[in-house]
Amino acid sequence: MNMLTPPAWLCLPFAGILLSIAVFPLVKPNWWEKNRFPVVVFWSLLFILPFTLLFGAGRTAETVLECLFNDYLSFIIMLLGLFCVAGNITFTGDLAGSPNVNLVFLLLGTLFSSLIGTTGSSMLMLRPMIKINSWRRNKQHIMVFFIFLISNMGGCLSPLGDPPLLMGFMRGVPFLWSLKLAPVLIFNMTLLLLIFWNLDNHFYLKDIHSGFRPDISRPGTELSLKGAHNVFFLLMIIAAVILSGVLPSLPAFQNPDGSVRGIRILGEVTLGFPSIIEILLILLAALLSFRTTPEEVRTANHFTWGAIQEVAQLFVGIFITMQPALMILKKLGPSLGISKAYQLFWSTGVLSSFLDNTPTYLVFLTTAGTLGLSGGIATTLGTIPVKMLEAISCGAVFMGANSYIGNAPNFMVKSISEENGINMPSFFGYILWALMFLTPIFLIDTLLFFR
Repeated sequence: MNMLTPPAWLCLPFAGILLSIAVFPLVKPNWWEKNRFPVVVFWSLLFILPFTLLFGAGRTAETVLECLFNDYLSFIIMLLGLFCVAGNITFTGDLAGSPNVNLVFLLLGTLFSSLIGTTGSSMLMLRPMIKINSWRRNKQHIMVFFIFLISNMGGCLSPLGDPPLLMGFMRGVPFLWSLKLAPVLIFNMTLLLLIFWNLDNHFYLKDIHSGFRPDISRPGTELSLKGAHNVFFLLMIIAAVILSGVLPSLPAFQNPDGSVRGIRILGEVTLGFPSIIEILLILLAALLSFRTTPEEVRTANHFTWGAIQEVAQLFVGIFITMQPALMILKKLGPSLGISKAYQLFWSTGVLSSFLDNTPTYLVFLTTAGTLGLSGGIATTLGTIPVKMLEAISCGAVFMGANSYIGNAPNFMVKSISEENGINMPSFFGYILWALMFLTPIFLIDTLLFFR
């Protein structure tokens, strides 16, 4: 499809749906619970109808269907698969959520994120983290730092960790190149874990002094994992995601003009065969996981469909209404005058906090590739200096932690935590947490790594 430049006011429905997510759960929680999807439909139509008047019904249909089939469908199917498989793995034992134990869980989960993806690691580690801290009264901060580290920053060391890096790999960035980001991750992770331990120790002692005690006799002596075979299905999902990124570059999946083979939906909208293979493999993994895991495991995990239903309803509207913002960004990206590493770090990061970080990453990767600079990483988009590539990658991965909608697992962690009785921050409340703890670290990153 030819590039469109919609007027800026068409971004208002996107702002409206974000404000609805932020405000209604605070002022009218019961009403919001019942009317969440109609509100999403309202804001979506408020974008679709004016867009139709401006660009015609055919172009609008292609824009919406392209978004739904090639962005949202893969997104929600991956979340559904990981949600189902992780829900069939349960941790049992007498491990109590102390500052030291929680720190180790966060450290391990952060490292897992680069191996099985931020979403995979989040879904795998979330319920055990909730379970070992079930005796605590003050635990909101635990889940916030969980999102900071496991759901976001930990995914920076490989293309498996986060979708933007996978897209970079598909465009010529070497697979192991992301390991160069290890110093930045280690620095940020060390600072955040130190802050977390002191904060958690404060609330831990407060809980103890208030009379809260873990319901165990001898901490740390009996640990077990039920449904461990589901790790295979988890790896199956990760393999499906990798295949969806690799198969489009193979001749067997390409048309003579180089486009990806697939099923034509409407006009130029095509659901590629690699995406279909990914979806079928993920759904097969979820089905086999349910068929091979006893119901008692899901019961022990307090498994319900509420969290995935909420995410599916909200994000279909977010994906649709964000299209004007992405179109404007793609059109104006190369002409924004952004040519320094620190500018790319903050531009990519701030926009990735509220838009899909994968297209945002690609916009600024393309921008860097058009600068005509010599020396650096040779990609299909041009030669990109290492410092700039590091800045774009870290901005897209790290700053997804700035809001609940910045990265796929963030809202899922929020929803599952609330289902289990944890009082999570509101939309704006979470942003305040990010401003307080993440922004100072990102400023230090700018001085140390991207100046």
